[in-house]
Amino acid sequence: MNTVDDLLELLKLKKKEDYFLGISKTIGSNSVFGGQVLAQSLHAAYSSINNRVLHSLHSYFLERGDLEIPIKYYVDQIRDGGSFSTRRVTAKQKDKTIFILAASFQKKELGHLYYKKINDKIKQPEELLSTTQLKKKYGLFMSKKLKNFLSVERPVEFKPIQRTNPILKKNIPPKLDVWFRIKGEIPSMTLEVKQQILTYVSDYNILSTTLFPHLTKADFSNTIMASLDHSMYFYRDFDFSDWLLYRIESPNTSNARGMSIGHIYNREGLLVATAIQEGLIRPIKK
Repeated sequence: MNTVDDLLELLKLKKKEDYFLGISKTIGSNSVFGGQVLAQSLHAAYSSINNRVLHSLHSYFLERGDLEIPIKYYVDQIRDGGSFSTRRVTAKQKDKTIFILAASFQKKELGHLYYKKINDKIKQPEELLSTTQLKKKYGLFMSKKLKNFLSVERPVEFKPIQRTNPILKKNIPPKLDVWFRIKGEIPSMTLEVKQQILTYVSDYNILSTTLFPHLTKADFSNTIMASLDHSMYFYRDFDFSDWLLYRIESPNTSNARGMSIGHIYNREGLLVATAIQEGLIRPIKK
C-alpha cells in the first residue's frame, strides 16, 4: 500500500449474511495492524447509521490478528435514541474474538465552542525530513527490526518534529509532534470515510512515545509492544488535502504498560480529534 486509493480499498468490506469480511495488509509487523482493525470496524459500524456522525469510539485488542486469515466483523445495533446511536462491533478470526469496539454517533447539533490551542511555535512540514528520509540518513544505526518496519510502503507520509538519535541512547521527554498526510491524489470524501482514515492513522506513533524516557535501555529490538486499547473523540470536520499534526504525550509508564494521549490538529491549529491508547511495553528477558 502506498496511496490513499490502496487504503480506501483496504477499508472496503464485503457484506455477507450477518457479518462483514475484511482482508489485511502488513505495515511491517507479523500481525494485523491495530489501525486497520479499528478503521474496518468503524466502516462496519457506519453501515447501519443514517444522518449521524461518529463522535467517539472505545476499543480493546484481545488477540493478535493473523495476516493470512480474513476478519469477520459482526455489528450489534445497541441503541438508537433521539440524538445518539450506539453500535458494537466484534471482530473474529476462526470464531476467536480478536477485537471489540463500541462507537457512538450523534445527530448534528449546535452548542458551545472551545478547543485547546497550540501556543508554542513549531516547525512546519516543509522544514522537516520524512521518516523515509530519516531511514536513509540513520539506517546504519537503527535496529534491524526498526529498519524493516520503516522499509514497508505506507499510504501515509510522516514528518516528526522531534527526532531521536539512535547513536546517543539518551532518555528524552515522552512527547512527539509529527506531521502526516495521505499519499496520492486526494479524492472527494465524506466525513464518514475521512474518520475511518484518521482512525487508521491514529494508531501510528502513539505507543512508541512511551519508550522515550527509557531509551538508554529500551528500544524496538528488546521490547514487546502491542496496543491494548484505543479510544478516539472526534470534534469537527477536517481536510486531508494538507498536512495534519499529531501532538502526542505519554503521562505514565508502569507494570509493563504505557499510556499516550494524542491531539490531532489541522495546519491552521484547529483541533480535529483526540486519541488515547494504552499498550504493552514489556522488556524482553534475555
